Amino acid sequence: MIRSIMIVLFLTLFFLAGILIWAAAWIIGRFDPYKRDLLCLRSVQAAFKIILFISGVKVDVYGEEHVPKDQAVLYIGNHRSYFDIVITYARCPRLTGYVAKDSMLKIPFLRTWMKMLHCLFLNRTDIKEGLKMVLTGIDKIKNGISMCIFPEGTRVRTETEMDMLPFKEGSLKMAEKTGCPIIPMALVHTAEIFEKHVPFVRKTRAVLMYGEPIYVKELDKDQRRHLGAYTQDVIKGMIEEAMTL
Repeated sequence: MIRSIMIVLFLTLFFLAGILIWAAAWIIGRFDPYKRDLLCLRSVQAAFKIILFISGVKVDVYGEEHVPKDQAVLYIGNHRSYFDIVITYARCPRLTGYVAKDSMLKIPFLRTWMKMLHCLFLNRTDIKEGLKMVLTGIDKIKNGISMCIFPEGTRVRTETEMDMLPFKEGSLKMAEKTGCPIIPMALVHTAEIFEKHVPFVRKTRAVLMYGEPIYVKELDKDQRRHLGAYTQDVIKGMIEEAMTL
């Protein structure tokens, strides 16, 4: 329980300090929007690394050489824990926004940080709003900002690491329309940190594996037609490999 309490205390302090960071970001943004965004990115990454330290989480990372440092990408991963976001965002080499459910907009402070970090919010019941979100994501990638999506749409709560919900095909449209590389991510043992024993945070060894970039234009017609299923099969193979490491 002490780890959970320490995380809550740290987040409270970070949100208070966030007022100063926002002020600095606002001033810097008047002269250099990119440096403003970079300040927000590095501040949150530093906070996430501290959270992982407090949690006692050791992350073994494989395949990070597959992540391009000189262009925007679309990260796609399996999703079993809130810590999936903490682990993956802490390692983003460039500006990156995440796609989140629109209910996150109801949380003060958090929604402000997410907007500053180029996150997008998905309304699952409104098709038009969903399309608008995808178009915004396409624009962000074209402007050099990577995006990250967990295409299952929610966290998987089963016991078996290999269990996954079907990937939603629409989640890959950003890569189809921009030609940016898809970076598949496999996350293993992340539910062991918190979800499997709420409200306790447990010391855990997690694995994050990046796969080779997937370029939609290089796939055959059937693979492009079922891009979500194809990407999911790639990630399933990566999860199986990661479980042996």
